Amino acid sequence: MKYTRVPELSLKAYTDGDATDRRAFEAALYDGFKYFGFIILKDHKVGHDLLRRAYNKSAEYFALPEDDKMPFFRADGQRGYTPFGREHAKDSKYPDLKEFWHVGREFPEGSPLGEIYPSNVWPDKPESFRDTFLELYDALEEAGMVMLEALAPSLDVPRDFFRNMATDGNSILRLLHYPPVPEGINPNAIRAAAHEDINLITILVAANGGGLELLDREGNWLPVETDPDNLIVDAGDMLARVCNDKIPATTHRVVNPQDGKNESRYSMPFFMHPHSKAMLSCIESCKGDGAKYEDITADAFLKQRLREIGLA
Repeated sequence: MKYTRVPELSLKAYTDGDATDRRAFEAALYDGFKYFGFIILKDHKVGHDLLRRAYNKSAEYFALPEDDKMPFFRADGQRGYTPFGREHAKDSKYPDLKEFWHVGREFPEGSPLGEIYPSNVWPDKPESFRDTFLELYDALEEAGMVMLEALAPSLDVPRDFFRNMATDGNSILRLLHYPPVPEGINPNAIRAAAHEDINLITILVAANGGGLELLDREGNWLPVETDPDNLIVDAGDMLARVCNDKIPATTHRVVNPQDGKNESRYSMPFFMHPHSKAMLSCIESCKGDGAKYEDITADAFLKQRLREIGLA
């Protein structure tokens, strides 16, 4: 195996470097996705102060009484609050030990996007919740667009191929809270059971608390740990589908606390989706002996997977 750990890449080397730096980043990004389905990104433009503010606002919201959170519950889980124990991994019989909040794309009143995507809902408290997470949404989306652009040459598609798919996409910022594991919980239930992400790529702000593990190509669970200001990026099912599994979607999970510190864990994944009408078709350079998957729109695939995890 070429790598023994998830590679750590400098985004600045791509955005500000010379042609040699850019080619090296592109190759390392592709290799990291092939070997692990994951890379770690440093030297990005998502500011330290914004990340700290977002974590504080998330913790403030989830600390509210249940009666203050439930008015923002939406049964389809696409926006607003989803309570503890509602979502489960595909094919899992046990609910994940988490609660979360979804922020989607913001658009002005009268926008045609309003006919495609649901509107965000916003709590009255904590103060500046809306402004903080819209700022974080935009910052993570731009980082993701740069990575999608950097991935394109390795797959022999135009540099704007994935950027065009993701522009005005149904991307979701999820604020996650894993509370202390309750006493008497089913021993088979964990914070997030083994799963693959649905979307193109996921950009995860490194959590304040361990537990994230990926299943490597040898079948071993490997902890994914890094500096809290770095971003963890993984490939999802939609990317795997258009790449004919040349870049596989990697199975990962969040395990329960192992060190006796049964404390809350917070994380903020940004799930980067194509726009709803984007066709998930096999890229020509990846076809080999033939496409493994039939063409399907991003919207139809998303709805199918949401049903499988209990959110539709």
